[in-house]
Amino acid sequence: MDTGLVAIKIKSESGKIPAYETAGAAGMDLSAYIEEDVVMFPGKIAIIKTGIFIELSTGYEAQIRARSGFAAKHGIGLVNGIGTIDSDYRGEIKVILINWGEESVTIKNGDRIAQMVICRYEKAKFIVSDTLSETERNQGGFGHTGV
Repeated sequence: MDTGLVAIKIKSESGKIPAYETAGAAGMDLSAYIEEDVVMFPGKIAIIKTGIFIELSTGYEAQIRARSGFAAKHGIGLVNGIGTIDSDYRGEIKVILINWGEESVTIKNGDRIAQMVICRYEKAKFIVSDTLSETERNQGGFGHTGV
């Protein structure tokens, strides 16, 4: 039986290793690894260090996503929606946060700031063509099926 586990080399400056909080969790929490608190004013962006470095196998990426509780309670999200850590990147994982809320939020060392999901991906090869196959939907988009 496939355990669904992918082996990933990790180096942690903080000594913390990301972990799944529940048996069914898809993501592992990433924590801030900072020397000083970071005050995030409304509308402001901050790049927060995690002290985590990973080595992924080719064919895998680590997706960095917002934590829903952090977003719901404080309006904190990721500027780029989802960040991608490529398999050939060996630098520190940093999280680009934005304060979408109306009040300042202070990020402290050890705060759980994002989650990381490991995903398999496929590489694509484009085949240039003047035509594409027809479908029922064709070019319909942006609400073409109604409200």
